[in-house]
Amino acid sequence: MNYLPLCLKLDDKPCLVVGAGAVGARKIAYLRHSGARVVVVAPTLSEDVLAQVADADGITLHQRAFRERDITGKQLVIAASSSPDVNAEVARLCRASGVPVNVVDDTDACTFVVPAVIHRGPVQVAISTGGASPVLARTLKMRLESYIPSAYGDLASLVQRYRQAVKHAFHAVRERKHFWERVLEGPIAELVFAGRLTEAEHSLKAAVANPQSASQEQGEVYLVGAGPGDPDLLTLRALRLMQQADVVVYDRLVSPPIIDMVRANAQRIYAGKKKSDHAIPQGGINALLVQLAREGKRVLRLKGGDPFIFGRGGEEIQTLIDEGVAFQIVPGVTAASGCATYSGIPLTHRDHSQACIFVTGHLKDGTSDLNWDMLANEQQTVVFYMGLQGVDVICRELIAHGRKATTPAALIQQGTTPSHRVLIGDLNSLPALVRSNDVRAPTLIIVGEVVSLHEKLKWFRPGEELIAPAVRDMHDYFEHSHKRHKS
Repeated sequence: MNYLPLCLKLDDKPCLVVGAGAVGARKIAYLRHSGARVVVVAPTLSEDVLAQVADADGITLHQRAFRERDITGKQLVIAASSSPDVNAEVARLCRASGVPVNVVDDTDACTFVVPAVIHRGPVQVAISTGGASPVLARTLKMRLESYIPSAYGDLASLVQRYRQAVKHAFHAVRERKHFWERVLEGPIAELVFAGRLTEAEHSLKAAVANPQSASQEQGEVYLVGAGPGDPDLLTLRALRLMQQADVVVYDRLVSPPIIDMVRANAQRIYAGKKKSDHAIPQGGINALLVQLAREGKRVLRLKGGDPFIFGRGGEEIQTLIDEGVAFQIVPGVTAASGCATYSGIPLTHRDHSQACIFVTGHLKDGTSDLNWDMLANEQQTVVFYMGLQGVDVICRELIAHGRKATTPAALIQQGTTPSHRVLIGDLNSLPALVRSNDVRAPTLIIVGEVVSLHEKLKWFRPGEELIAPAVRDMHDYFEHSHKRHKS
């Protein structure tokens, strides 16, 4: 069945809803959202309908049976009665009078269907299956909601305010088209999405006043946290920026499935680091980000976990600020939170831990000279990032500074991925567990009484019989993927 999609202006126009049950209440709200004046006819009125009347103007109730004259002068009619006979009569009269009618759950009787709508201020996206499956339309709506930031409404309003000014500045239609494309896909739009509306308006105003400068491409850096490995843990903003970047500079701990979600034709640059093995030194990465942005490119700096938690994000942003390069930062789920949650290990618990400390297993100078007195305190959870190489020192020093040798400890390898593996021991046995189980990076170490809850609270169970080979396969996948991109 074919339909012509239209956007009908109903502001202050009279519309009729026949029926006042749960379905009728949804249709009333739908019409009121479009600004229509709604007349409701039904023998009985649901509490949902009465609540809408109490909360909003523009709704007139008639508690009685439907009459033929009710359709007179109406812009459209929705039949949502619980009686099929009433709905059929409403549809027959509307078709005879040329009034558009929608009959709930009866596509053949409809002259129009009601789509599922995503509202973003002036922006509306309607999804329809032609009445074949309203549930499918709602499912598609929910999926699209995640790809359309709420700030698109602000962006549309900003554009609307400057349409006439742009017409005066760019006389040719083609020039105006190219100008708006640069605005909607460039830094001005990103300022809106970042909530910096005043800056966005100033930039747009300046671009309109100086068309020559507006034609010059401006680069930007997106510093994005990719989370601990599971692609489903990416933020909506991270995914959007991944899809529009021209080039991605990514770390070793970004899982290959996440790399695969970057725009297909984006240039990929591997900048991973192992101990004493850096594909690109940190200073070189900083300079590379500046260079690419100055070439007018949208640069995605993709980091495992969160860029501001042992991700050197602060160092990179300092360089961008010093060089006057535009940037934005998107936080990610840090490894401690993601890996602990997927392992059923709460980082805090009223009975076991009243504090949580994140600490790097090695410092900038390559040592493990940490504040062991502070880290050895009881009633707290300590999470060691990049601590696998120093696990012997970590366990020895915590015990030497007062933490019990029997304190539970966990090793979480490839956390949140299909290769997720958890090994449970204590400070006394942890080094031996590493050696006897071929534990390799990336692995997180969690120390504290909360680890004892793992056995009861664990819920993420990738195929246990596949865990050991999967760990090796994922490790090989990481290494092969990075070598492929480097070559």
